[in-house]
Amino acid sequence: MSEVLHTIGTRLRARRLEWALTQSELASRAGVSPRFLVQLEQGQGNISVGRLAEVCEALDLPLSELFRGVGQAKSRKIALVGLRGAGKSSVGARLAATMGATFVELDGLVEEEAGMTLSEIFELRGESHYRALEREVLERTLRQKGSIVIAAGGSVVTAPETWRRLQEGTQTVWLQASPASHLARVRAQGDLRPMRGRPNAKAELEAILAERAGLYAQADVHMDTDGMGLDGVVSALANASELPNP
Repeated sequence: MSEVLHTIGTRLRARRLEWALTQSELASRAGVSPRFLVQLEQGQGNISVGRLAEVCEALDLPLSELFRGVGQAKSRKIALVGLRGAGKSSVGARLAATMGATFVELDGLVEEEAGMTLSEIFELRGESHYRALEREVLERTLRQKGSIVIAAGGSVVTAPETWRRLQEGTQTVWLQASPASHLARVRAQGDLRPMRGRPNAKAELEAILAERAGLYAQADVHMDTDGMGLDGVVSALANASELPNP
């Protein structure tokens, strides 16, 4: 608490000096005693919120600015879900940077754990091995301290236990986009796999989305990346400690 009071006092004193006011002048303007103001600037005593607000008003200093960064922020764990091309990597990296959080891509951790690519894991070890690794790296990630933004694999919702664990340990966010946007974004990243040898790739993607939509809809928050754009989604998630349910 002494550190908090010291920070508040330092900021108030800096503002007073910026306005070229003496302590007596500010005390008179704020309607507080000179003794209270001295204690306030020195970070001493038991501060009255009401009188503190009066001093801030006299200095045209919002309370939110006075307390900016004071105290320990509550850590947040956010998991982004959705099909490939929904924007999970782009949104996740920027959101983590904005929040000062750690950004984690689960599939990347799976590849590191296995020492091979996802394609190789499925080809050589099968889906069950992939799911076991996915669950393992997720549990390890959820045990980390501090704020974390997780980009989950597109099919994580089809693994009931892993999806349930993700919902329990994080605030889940479904990043939505049209099938055309999904494909365009993946191709823009130089990944032609969804199109290679698949003339009906868009129709297939629509079918997968329809199949998983009910599961994705279980997420705490739904964000339309087509309508809101990258900046809009990041801003909405970063500036709200709790977002309304869909």
